[in-house]
Amino acid sequence: MVSQRALSYDEVDSEYILFLDDDLCFPSNTVERMFALLHENNADVISPDIYPNAKRPFFHEMLMTLSGRMRARRNDSYWGYKVMRNSGYSYNKYPSKEVYWSQTNAGACFLCSKKVFLSIQFSEELWMDSQKYALGDDQVMFYKMYLYGYRILTWYRHGFVHLDGGNNMEESKKKKLIYSDFFFKTVFWHRYIYMPDKSLSGKMLSVFCILYTFIFALSVSFLKFDFEIMKLKYKAINSAVFFIRSNEYKSIPLITKDKYKVS
Repeated sequence: MVSQRALSYDEVDSEYILFLDDDLCFPSNTVERMFALLHENNADVISPDIYPNAKRPFFHEMLMTLSGRMRARRNDSYWGYKVMRNSGYSYNKYPSKEVYWSQTNAGACFLCSKKVFLSIQFSEELWMDSQKYALGDDQVMFYKMYLYGYRILTWYRHGFVHLDGGNNMEESKKKKLIYSDFFFKTVFWHRYIYMPDKSLSGKMLSVFCILYTFIFALSVSFLKFDFEIMKLKYKAINSAVFFIRSNEYKSIPLITKDKYKVS
């Protein structure tokens, strides 16, 4: 949830803050290495690649690509994770280096200076907490840092182990996650992809990308005869559009590149 992270941190008197989930296991020299990589690369934020996206089987990878949720990139020596125009993301399939630059990351662990974190004014994104599950809060945080000019590193050779092995999920929770997912995709797309783009061609391309993603998702549910889920996805998209048109959303400061970057 955004509210758990969007704090003033008045009690923190150190220059840097390590944000860490309580279900991670890692080597004893981890923080020291993160700090060294941060400064060796003149970066502002560093986060380990906790989730093994690169290990997805080919068939699953193709399904994710067709859906627009995520896409594998090959032969990329620069980027780790990138945000796509449809609110999805792409990832480096075969990372060979220890660190890569990224536009987003998993937020289970990251190290950055207190000034950098406070400068993005994460409290502006409390709109996400209106959902049962604040899906995408990590993507919002990191991509906001990226748009404001901060340099984000993804760390691949880290030794982290994610201890949360809970894969079983009740049907009611799955439905809430689906609803939250499509609500988030819609608002994120408008706030972080469509609005900051000043070119007409860029905006038109973004519209095409998000429409493809939604049409594909609704079509899959239709072909499966899962009309309940199809209606749920449509309802989430419609609710997000209604929110975008609301005075509450319009009162949130717009995203402006390099707006808050500190020296």
